[in-house]
Amino acid sequence: MATAETFYDVIRRQGITRRSFTKFCSLTAASLGFGPGAATAMAQALETNERVPVIWMHGLECTCCSESFIRSAHPLVKDVVLSMISLDYDDTIMAAAGHQAEAILEETKQKYKGKYILAVEGNPPLNEDGMFCIDGGKPFVEKLKWMAEDAMAVIAWGACASWGCVQAAKPNPTQATPIDKVILDKPIIKVPGCPPIAEVMTGVVTFITTFGKLPELDRQGRPKMFYSQRIHDKCYRRPHFDAGQFVEEWDDEGARKGYCLYKMGCKGPTTYNACSTVRWNEGVSFPIQSGHGCIGCSEDGFWDKGSFYDRLTTINQFGIEANADKIGMTAAGVVGGAIAAHAAVTAVKRVTSKREKADA
Repeated sequence: MATAETFYDVIRRQGITRRSFTKFCSLTAASLGFGPGAATAMAQALETNERVPVIWMHGLECTCCSESFIRSAHPLVKDVVLSMISLDYDDTIMAAAGHQAEAILEETKQKYKGKYILAVEGNPPLNEDGMFCIDGGKPFVEKLKWMAEDAMAVIAWGACASWGCVQAAKPNPTQATPIDKVILDKPIIKVPGCPPIAEVMTGVVTFITTFGKLPELDRQGRPKMFYSQRIHDKCYRRPHFDAGQFVEEWDDEGARKGYCLYKMGCKGPTTYNACSTVRWNEGVSFPIQSGHGCIGCSEDGFWDKGSFYDRLTTINQFGIEANADKIGMTAAGVVGGAIAAHAAVTAVKRVTSKREKADA
């Protein structure tokens, strides 16, 4: 088990200089979108606060959240796992196994009562007394409730833990259930996505570690710093949407020109996430930039809301009662009207000019 030491203690022991530490704080604060002075506050907190013990448990899931997490670049996941937090248990990446691993849960629960973070990837099935997911010889739902008893807070990683995801899709024979429907007496931070963006995951952990509190959450329990805006609001194709320029068929001329993918089923207008700003793979790209519409994977019940290519039909624009079908025609009408008006004015000027010459 980790001793009571700070992040700064750990990195100094590893040979990291003070200059590198302050640079790390500045870059991390900037990547999280914090305002002026945040880097100084972060440095002070990481110098004085003890590392936060984290227990990472897995229910019904595909491990895509872990796969995403280990690819974080800002901050690097090695800094998060090895220095910023004390990742005491994660059965996917830990060296311990069997009884040795289970003993860590008991020790953390007793030694850090009320101080550790319970991070949960996946969800518990409730049907047949939870027998569809057995962990360490016990139904996962039992271990989840047991570890949540003494946790400071719970992080629900991904769509599985946050909403239920594909396991909870109709008809849901195992009764797979989101974490917040099982753990009712602890604060829960939902970090949805299938999977969530790596930097969003490490950003949430960094915030808790730095400031010793939970980030501000929206009404659904998601961190506002990452889930306060729709993908549509920051999408680089948004001007094409507003102009009524849409991809009508895959690989048509509109697709080649990078037009809006709304008519191809893009769920960006109803999906709250940081994909269009933080992006994926160290900020290289995101699905819409790669030519495919958003499938809305960070929203509740996205598996049961029809095909990924079913088009949204209730999106209004320009503050009027108009949908995307009308926008293109309206825009064309406005342009056509402007051209006609310009032509009329030009004609009047020509007639006036001729008369003036004749009078002269």
